[in-house]
Amino acid sequence: MSTVLRAEGVVKTYGRDLRAVAGVSLSVAPGEFVAVLGPSGAGKTTLFRCLTGLTRPDAGAVLLHGRDLCRLERGELRRARREIALIFQQFNLIRRLTAQQNVLAGRMATVATWRVLARHFPAADRTLALRCLERVGMLERAEARADQLSGGQQQRVAIARALAQEAAVILADEPVASLDPESAATVLDTLRSVAAAGVAVIASLHQVHLARAYADRVVALRDGRVLHDVPVAELDTRALEQIYGRSGDAA
Repeated sequence: MSTVLRAEGVVKTYGRDLRAVAGVSLSVAPGEFVAVLGPSGAGKTTLFRCLTGLTRPDAGAVLLHGRDLCRLERGELRRARREIALIFQQFNLIRRLTAQQNVLAGRMATVATWRVLARHFPAADRTLALRCLERVGMLERAEARADQLSGGQQQRVAIARALAQEAAVILADEPVASLDPESAATVLDTLRSVAAAGVAVIASLHQVHLARAYADRVVALRDGRVLHDVPVAELDTRALEQIYGRSGDAA
C-alpha cells in the first residue's frame, strides 16, 4: 500500500525535560482512516502540529509524498502544506461569514491576495465550495452564517473547507470532543466517506468506541511514544489497559 504521509522517529521536546513526542513513527495511505488514541498529555496535539509543519521536530522526519517537510524552506513548506488540511476541535470558522465563505477559505493559498481581501473568488472556486458543502450534507445551509449553525454543522463546514483545499491528507485533532453523540456520529460518518473517496484521514480521538466504529487502524500513544499500531480489530482489552491504565472504554 502506498503512503502519502509518514513520520519517522519524530521527537519534540519543550524546555529541558518535557519530551512531548519521543521518537514517533507512523504512516497513512490514501483512503485510510487512522485513529490516534491516548490519554490527555500523551502527545497527540504536538504530534499533529509536527505532521502539519506548524511545529518543527527536534529530530526525525515528516515525509509528504516522500519529501521531508522538516527540510523544506519557507516557500516550499508553504506550498507543501496545501496538501495537508487540519480540522480543529473548536471548528475555527469565521462566525460572521456564511458557510460557503468559510469553505472558500480553503482556496486562499491558490488565489490572488486581492481576491481574498475582497472576498471575490473566481466562479470555479465558488462552485467548488458548493460541491464540497454538498459532499458533507450542508449545501442547503450554504448561505447561513457560521454562528447560526450547530456545533456538528460547523464541523462539517470545516471538513468541506478541507475538501476545498484539495488536500491529500486531513488531520482532525479531537474533531468530536465538544459534540453530542448524534453530531459526533454525523461528523465521523462524513470523515469516513471522505476517506472512502481516497483522502488519507488521521483523527485523534478520546472515545475508544468511536475509533472501533470508524477507523481502519489505531495508533496508540502514551507519554509521547507509540504503544500500538494495529488494525482496529486487534485493539483488545490488554492494549487498552496499556494505553489508559484500565480496561474500560475511554471517555
